[in-house]
Amino acid sequence: MQLDPWKNARMKRVIASLEGNWQAEMTGYHTYLALADRETDAMRAQVLRHLAQAEWEHAALWAGRLNELGAKEPAYTGGPHGEADSLASRAGGPLLALRRLEIDESRDIARYGNQLKELGDEGSIAILNHVIEDEKEHYRELQALLRGQAPHTAATGKSVVNAQGMLDELLARRDQGRSQAGSWIGDAIYGVNDGLGAIFGIVSGVSGATAGNGHYVLLAGLAGMIASALSMGSGAYLAAKSEREIYEAELHREREAITMNPTEARELLSLYYQVKGLPQEDAERVVEHLARDPEQMLRAMAAERLDTSADGLKVPWISALSGMLSTAVGATIPILPFFFMSGVPAVVAAAVISLAAHFAVGAAKSLITVRTWWSSGLEMTVVGAVEGAITYGIGLWLGHLGA
Repeated sequence: MQLDPWKNARMKRVIASLEGNWQAEMTGYHTYLALADRETDAMRAQVLRHLAQAEWEHAALWAGRLNELGAKEPAYTGGPHGEADSLASRAGGPLLALRRLEIDESRDIARYGNQLKELGDEGSIAILNHVIEDEKEHYRELQALLRGQAPHTAATGKSVVNAQGMLDELLARRDQGRSQAGSWIGDAIYGVNDGLGAIFGIVSGVSGATAGNGHYVLLAGLAGMIASALSMGSGAYLAAKSEREIYEAELHREREAITMNPTEARELLSLYYQVKGLPQEDAERVVEHLARDPEQMLRAMAAERLDTSADGLKVPWISALSGMLSTAVGATIPILPFFFMSGVPAVVAAAVISLAAHFAVGAAKSLITVRTWWSSGLEMTVVGAVEGAITYGIGLWLGHLGA
């Protein structure tokens, strides 16, 4: 008969130890992550994030073993920043905080070593052996950071720090606090602008021709809204898809060119770098290094020749969806008053809310441009007013012709 682990004294000690291990690893995870967020040195920040991820993985191992033993995963009782908010960590600065982490890692190694002798649970011992090796690696990585060096893993000898990670870290800090212009945001703002402008023109023109007859304005506005939304969505989708297909075709041609004539490809890439100001000797050294990895060489050549990368391409369905929905939203605004009124009051109300919307859309453009919100909003308002006045005048003229 299998004993209930909660009633077995030895199993209770095992579970209590594993819960303590889980809690310690989670505290380490939050500590490393908080220190990485506050770190001004990109290399140290990247290493701290690497260590935080390792602590998270260790916690997952302990949680898995607890689950196997019939115990629930414990609740984290520490602070959201772990030990990073302690007086010693804040008062001593980043280097002293690293020193304290180094000491903590050595203590964890000793504590886990004692558990190897005391726990007597095979599943936990297997995890302990793995975690102890990782903690030793972490101890060496922190030592390297304290010496101002990039840490290397003992198993492979490769640096923990990688160029892409450093680049991401530096760009994230450089852009911190600034709105990022995702491609879908640009499509959405353009869609609202297009829908608002087009349907405001239609509403103004039909209002002028029919003296604000709500029935005709609504029919024309709704038809225009549907047509504009579908047109914008399909246009954005096809444009993004075509852009991606052209890039892939050019990339394929570049790959063939590099394969057929690698010498010419290296010379061409070297010249690109020289034009940018790199001395010939340095440019050739960089190209020779890139040429050791065909895919790296291809990406570098594509970046220079095509002036873009796969990361810079839009996702077709996202462009289509944001363009279509935003156009429909923008197109709905000018026709809203005609659901509730008609005649001159409806025309005036449509003009007021449409011009207000023009200003709001223009101000929103400042999220992805360097212009002030009020100047961008005012410009859009003026453009909308001129457009509305012209189409309203044309509508009046056509109405008189029809009469």
